[in-house]
Amino acid sequence: MQKIILASRSPRRKQLLEWAEVPFEVRVHETEETYPEGLSRTETAIHIARNKALAVRTDLLNDKVPVIRTILAADTIVVLHGKIIGKPVDRQDAIDMLTDLSEQHHQVITGVVILQGDQETAFADTTDVVFHTLTSDQIVFYVDKYKPFDKAGAYAIQEWIGVIGIRSVSGDFYNVMGLPVSRVVRELEKMTHI
Repeated sequence: MQKIILASRSPRRKQLLEWAEVPFEVRVHETEETYPEGLSRTETAIHIARNKALAVRTDLLNDKVPVIRTILAADTIVVLHGKIIGKPVDRQDAIDMLTDLSEQHHQVITGVVILQGDQETAFADTTDVVFHTLTSDQIVFYVDKYKPFDKAGAYAIQEWIGVIGIRSVSGDFYNVMGLPVSRVVRELEKMTHI
């Protein structure tokens, strides 16, 4: 498979691509994770991912790099009771988010955009997750030890809180980590004619 550009600093996305043996390099252009009013939850995740991919493509054009390279960008959001929960702004916000997620069913939606020249593939994958009851001691321990401030919903499923706190997962587990990697690989194969 040809080497792609991953428009993300996420260590989880890097790890998943490594596990899938997809060759890649990381190139990121910081973008605001904002979106217009009125988008559906899946459209929101795709919109943010598209902005990340387009920003990297613009950087490549400005650097006179031919834009035949494949660019992969993704954005993961957590939705609880219809409301998007972003990344926590501080320790208390992380504690509050996990308290809200305790015993609750929520969705994790990852929007993915793959650009190759003028061709674009965009999709979103949704996974349903339910937490057991999380005690305040468990929540504080997790936030203080793992500092999940760069994670939507203030948790990573592959960390301690997921191991002890997740009651059920319906859908792609790796989507909750930040990338529905099996679908990404299939879409990359289609786009790059491998």
